[in-house]
Amino acid sequence: MPLPSPDYREAERWLLSRELFGMRFGLDRMRRLLTVLGSPQRAFRTIHIVGTNGKSSVTRFASALLAAEGLRAGAYTSPHLVRFGERIQIEGREIDDATFADAVARVRRATALVERSLTEGDRVTQFEALTAVAFLVLAEARVEVAAIEAGLGGRFDATNVIDSEVQVLTSVGLEHTRWLGPTVADIAREKLDVVRPGATLVCGPVPPEAEAVAERVCRERRARLVPVGEGEGDVDGGELAARGRFQRLNFALARRAVACFLGRPLSALAVRRAARTTVPGRLEQIGERPLTIVDVAHNPDAVRALCASLDEVLADRRPRVAIVAILDDKDAAAMLRELGAAFDVLVLTRATNLRSLPAATLDTLAAKVAPAARRETAVDAHSALARARELAGADGCVVVTGSIYLVGDLLRPPGAPPSML
Repeated sequence: MPLPSPDYREAERWLLSRELFGMRFGLDRMRRLLTVLGSPQRAFRTIHIVGTNGKSSVTRFASALLAAEGLRAGAYTSPHLVRFGERIQIEGREIDDATFADAVARVRRATALVERSLTEGDRVTQFEALTAVAFLVLAEARVEVAAIEAGLGGRFDATNVIDSEVQVLTSVGLEHTRWLGPTVADIAREKLDVVRPGATLVCGPVPPEAEAVAERVCRERRARLVPVGEGEGDVDGGELAARGRFQRLNFALARRAVACFLGRPLSALAVRRAARTTVPGRLEQIGERPLTIVDVAHNPDAVRALCASLDEVLADRRPRVAIVAILDDKDAAAMLRELGAAFDVLVLTRATNLRSLPAATLDTLAAKVAPAARRETAVDAHSALARARELAGADGCVVVTGSIYLVGDLLRPPGAPPSML
């Protein structure tokens, strides 16, 4: 990977400085920022993707399907693994450093203007700035349509300034309850505020209480509700390049969303072309002998989906060794219980993110919820990887999971600073 340019590094430094302002819900700052920039989000049509798990995959698949149908398509995903610029794609390709740096410079100037009019202590957040950068880049690339992934929730998410024609609810689980509410119904309500009057909501398999919310929201907003079930992963005779059973559902959601957007079924050729799309960090192979895979599953539902795909991906390779780090706001006990049942050895470590639980804490917890699994601890991601490969041997396998930040730590070039929200 080539070294980033000085302008790109300065863009990342400024964005990293915005982390100090954390998450601040509300759309007023975002609307002001986009107004200063000339409202770039109005230059293209959109499909909006919300949900607990699967958003990035559905977003990438939807963009690929749109492009395969002949439209100039873009995508905005979050978070990223190594570089901020990964979040913005034009026709399946990450934007270049110069484009990203130029857009950040303009958003930085616009941010300074906006913050002069805000109340004392109020600041444009990192995610708001990044979302404005994405809309600016997508507009200037003259995309016809973009698949846009929400960051957190929906109602007050910075992406909820677009007038999307189709929305996708991928799944609903108990995550981010501090911000979205304590129940599945509360979380569904927050996410489904992105549904626009008269639009179409494509809904994946969700708990009954979330389904009831979806039905009510669509009824109140005169929107059409289109359910997609677990078994709808056909790719018209092709094979899905993205690994894992869960990706078949994600592809089905994207396919239905694009068909609703176009108002017609997709061509078999377009479906087969888009099926070649892979998703970074989702059952992604980064080494062999032993087979080494990274997967950013970071909550119990995602870990459960990962474990259900292991036989398909790993076949009969043994031993199966998992490298695990988990943030302090996750249900670590539930995640470790699933992983302990699916792997022969757990190598517990800590990501560079300050919210990552200490390896010793994970070890103590795993001893209670997964007593049958062999456990070791390692001081950091690279030490954990070296030990896990040693434990797996050439014919075994290693899976890195539990945290997006852990995967980023391993994929980031040596000496490069973390740059994730």
